[in-house]
Amino acid sequence: MNLDSLSLTDQRELAKSREISASDLAAACRQQIERFNPTLNAFITVLPPNSDEMPNSGSMPLYGIPIAVKDLYDTKGVRTTGGSKFFADYVPSEDAYVIQKIKKAGGQIVGKTNTHEIALGVTNNNPHFGACKNPWDITRTPGGSSGGSAVAVATGMSLAALGTDTGGSIRIPAALCGVVGLKPTFGRVSLRGILPLSWNLDHAGPITRKVEDAALMLQVMGGYDELDPTSVKTLPGDYSSHLKDTLKERKVALAVGKYIEEVSDPEILEAVYKAAKVLEEQGVIITELNVDFLWEAAQANALMTQADAAAFHRERLQEHPDWFGADVRQRLETGARFTSSEYVLARRTQTEVKRRCELLFEEYDVLLLPTVPIPAPVLEGENAIERARLLTRFTAPFNLTGLPALSVPCGFTKDELPIGLQIVSRAWNESGVLRAGFAYQQATEWHKMKPQIVQEAG
Repeated sequence: MNLDSLSLTDQRELAKSREISASDLAAACRQQIERFNPTLNAFITVLPPNSDEMPNSGSMPLYGIPIAVKDLYDTKGVRTTGGSKFFADYVPSEDAYVIQKIKKAGGQIVGKTNTHEIALGVTNNNPHFGACKNPWDITRTPGGSSGGSAVAVATGMSLAALGTDTGGSIRIPAALCGVVGLKPTFGRVSLRGILPLSWNLDHAGPITRKVEDAALMLQVMGGYDELDPTSVKTLPGDYSSHLKDTLKERKVALAVGKYIEEVSDPEILEAVYKAAKVLEEQGVIITELNVDFLWEAAQANALMTQADAAAFHRERLQEHPDWFGADVRQRLETGARFTSSEYVLARRTQTEVKRRCELLFEEYDVLLLPTVPIPAPVLEGENAIERARLLTRFTAPFNLTGLPALSVPCGFTKDELPIGLQIVSRAWNESGVLRAGFAYQQATEWHKMKPQIVQEAG
């Protein structure tokens, strides 16, 4: 049975009906880990298979599903490194709140995935645990900081994965690896038990093969946590039942302007414009909208990320600066030098851009733009770091505003590298971005494509 063609819901139902077992699903992922992880380095820690078959419970929405977890989430009895030398031997005594929810829902944790060191970067070229590599071209970055999670899903080493996103760290690797990545609204998913990068900008969310799988994962992950100060008490979301609702006469803004066009690869712009046409054929009303104001948001997000990270890691930076990789240490030192006035001005920009987005989404249902402006950069070589810095350009503004944003596969470059389409909406409208993403997915074939390394393995 080809599990790649099935959604998580399909596989869960097969496991519940005993057509396949939970251990069969785990074994299939384990086989892929043994096949691909030595080359791609997606996992920092691989967990041994659970020999006990799970009880057949119809109340478990993730019954038997193998799930990979970014190595920032605390896992009871399993080391949680944060991709850092400082936490290389740290073994938590309890699970992060989201991990508790995943396990209660029947999910099987197959391992902890590779991440850019302390999540402060987007290449996933980790100096302590080795570089994670893109399965479409192993000379290129998978994106980060949730690169290992995206690679695991793209290659079938897990059927879903957990990531974090402070400036694009779920959506960027999803785009570069040809899978789906969802950053929910800030406050939708608890951050308790997840190593912080920025207390003000961190988000937790899923990476999956299909949009409906992201909806199912969010159904489990989301919800109020009274012990997490960032968690917001809202009505429970229903993300799956309205996926097939019509988009006819929905108003969709297509991002244009200098900010979008001056650095974007022409192939990526063309793919996004074609995606808008696909949705237009389904009855949506497309309007081009200048979004040059997002530049200020991206700049403010970068400043706050570095300053917040420097605050959280201040003692480690003072005591053992040499324990950080060179690129991360440089960002932390830069963050520590920002003045209080610079930080206050960034927070003011945050308030202003939030309001501007609120007004935008009073007029439009969703906004379409590229997830990243360029294809996956090379991991090493001249200008590799400079090229990688472009990757957060279109994702970071929506961390600053806390809005829900989805990346879905949107085609390939002439070099057969994946392209991502980003779909954004108003706060708490995850259902809207998922519905638009699902409609586009159903009208295209991109989500069915397999990475080069998987194709070659047969």
